[in-house]
Amino acid sequence: MYIEFHPVKNCNRYGDYNKSCLVIVPCRGIDYSLEENLRSIADQNYKNYNVLCVVDDDKDQSLNIIKRLNIDYIKSDYHCKNCSGKVRAIATALSKYVYDSYVIADSDITVNKDWLENLLRPLSSEGIGISTTFPYFMPVAGFWSRVKELWGFVGQGLMESDLTRFGWGGSLAFKRDLIDNKIDFFSEHVSDDTVLTKMCKSQNKKIAYVKSAMPVVNSPEHFNEFYEWANRQTALSISASRKVLYYGLLFFFSYMFLFFSGIIMGIFYSPLFFLFLIPCIVYISKSILRLKKFRPIYIIIGIMIPFIYTSNLIKASRMKNIMWRGRIYNIDDKSLL
Repeated sequence: MYIEFHPVKNCNRYGDYNKSCLVIVPCRGIDYSLEENLRSIADQNYKNYNVLCVVDDDKDQSLNIIKRLNIDYIKSDYHCKNCSGKVRAIATALSKYVYDSYVIADSDITVNKDWLENLLRPLSSEGIGISTTFPYFMPVAGFWSRVKELWGFVGQGLMESDLTRFGWGGSLAFKRDLIDNKIDFFSEHVSDDTVLTKMCKSQNKKIAYVKSAMPVVNSPEHFNEFYEWANRQTALSISASRKVLYYGLLFFFSYMFLFFSGIIMGIFYSPLFFLFLIPCIVYISKSILRLKKFRPIYIIIGIMIPFIYTSNLIKASRMKNIMWRGRIYNIDDKSLL
């Protein structure tokens, strides 16, 4: 409860950063609004950067768009046994191109022109190992895409606290020295953001959260796509740290206890018990205030989110494998994360 209602504000001011940067965009298949996404990444106000897409092979469907936009690309060929396709793509780029800094960008994000400049700025501080942000899931379909919109606010809340912040691999910047001579170690993992977060902490460096660099992910999910995605994201988080499971269950079971106790005791015993609903109302209100556009349906979704997330936690805690971009990965072996 404390983390949710008392976020640590990231109010540090950083100096200018203008060193060379390679933006690595792993691509596999065609994401929703892929052309818009890649165009926005390639059109930045930051001057000293290049964009590189990494594909699995010459037949990848994304290549038609990559070539049309005249963005450089290479094929993923780094030798690693246990890595995910994304980790192999990133390792391929890191092993072939030497820059002062690197940014990992997922192919499903749309960014503004200041995204790269804002994301890189914290790297001007020696104490920062990773600069990252978290997306806004923009609904472009029906009900479940709106559920995903509010579901994503859980991640935003975690980012706003020093206690729970992590590197999000969809938009993450780091300097070369974070990974120098460690590409082989990096390449033997499934989750790029998990291993980079571990590497950052092992070097006693901090993670900067840059809200001004928040990208948009256009989300067309229906129920099946949403539930698979939410369980996968939760499973990766739990595999990286079991504290996510324990703290999550503690928080959401406490929420549900207050919610049901307030309603039942308020109806059958005394209206004073409706005061138990105040933390629930505050929690829902904080989520709704993050919305870009409010609709009454979000009140219902806000009530649902703790129950959905609890379901994700229980389901994900039992998962040993995940499906990611058409491939199955074992997450039971913690050394691979």
